Parts: sequence; structure tokens; C-alpha cells
Amino acid sequence: MTADAAHAKTDPEPVRDPVADHLLTPDNCAVVLIDYQEGQYATIGSTSREEIDLGAVTLAKLARAYEIPTVLSTVAVGMGVNKSTVPELTAELPGVPEIDRTGVNSWEDADFRAAIRATGRRKIVMAGLWTEVCLAFPALDMLREGFEIYPVIDAVGGVSPVTHATAIERMTQAGARPITSLAFGCELMRNWARPEADLFRTVINDYFRRKQALGEQTGTLFR
Repeated sequence: MTADAAHAKTDPEPVRDPVADHLLTPDNCAVVLIDYQEGQYATIGSTSREEIDLGAVTLAKLARAYEIPTVLSTVAVGMGVNKSTVPELTAELPGVPEIDRTGVNSWEDADFRAAIRATGRRKIVMAGLWTEVCLAFPALDMLREGFEIYPVIDAVGGVSPVTHATAIERMTQAGARPITSLAFGCELMRNWARPEADLFRTVINDYFRRKQALGEQTGTLFR
């Protein structure tokens, strides 16, 4: 037996308390997706729709794979102004109902507030279009209510790079904790030697395949 083989690590570290952990786990957070509708995408100027979907679909896949409570909201569908959530996301969230609103700040909607509170979670991983309105407004309100808010920066976009960046700064100054979709997945998974790591392997490999399709540099697939 070689020295390297004698010292090879193949066993996972003990699992920390999945509810009390200060980091995100499948048992202590909820996922919120706000206003991923055609009309919102059409006015994004800070990045491309493809880049937003790369992160947003990954977020939805993680929520489904790890069975994380998920809240999905739209604006002005009932008013006949907007269409429902784009199928790229609803395909990943079967059975998750849409909460339609008339207002731009989802936290002002009673049904939305009730859905958030029904999850029983205080750590909220949140994404929405636009960054500066549909994400920032409820994030700021929920921070004041004592929630921990984790905006998923690679899954959102604003009217312009300036409005997007300013909204992130505003949320962060108020106490939000920015995150990205793959980092969120790693935080949920934690250890490659655990059996449930296969959940993340599936999602991360899909992410890099879709990223490659966008003509971007990719990493090695995780077997």
C-alpha cells in the first residue's frame, strides 16, 4: 500500500445540525422566485436572458432536488397584463402554485406573506426580476421582519447594469447576504462522500452543459 493510499480520505465528516447551522441547508431555508415572466425578461438590460436562466433554472433544480420549500410569485397575470412564469422554471417546479399579485412589492401581498411564513423557515434564498424592484423591495421589508435574505445574484437582472448593481449594494447594506446558484448548491451538498452528493452532481453537470451551450468556458464534469 502506498503512503497516499494509506492516508486517502473516503469517509464524510459528521453532519452538522441541519436546522441550527448558520450556513444554508435543505432543512433551514426556503427558495423564493418572483416575477420570472416574459414581460420582465423583455426589459432586462444588465445581462442576457440566457445568463439569467442559467442561474434561475439551477436554483429551481436545487430546490426540487433537495425538497426545499419553494414560493413562486407573479404580478398582474389576473389583471390580463402579464403572462405566467416562463416554462423553463415551471418545468422544474411541478406542483408549486403561483401566487399572483397586483403590486410590485410581493411582501405587501397577504397571500405571499402567508406562503413565506408557512414554510417555517427564516433563511430565504430569493431571486426576482427586476433586481432593483421585485427582488429588492421584498428583501428590504423581510430583512426588517427578521428574515435572513440571500439574493441569488447570477439568477437576476435589472433594467441596466447600474440599476442592478445599485440594488445589490442597497440590499447588502441592509443586511442581505448575496449568493450564487452553484455556491448555494455546494452549501446544500457540503461533502462529496455523502450519498446525497449525487443530487448536486446531477445539477452541477447540467449547469456546465448549459453553460457550454452558451459558448463559455466550462469546468470538468463531476462524476
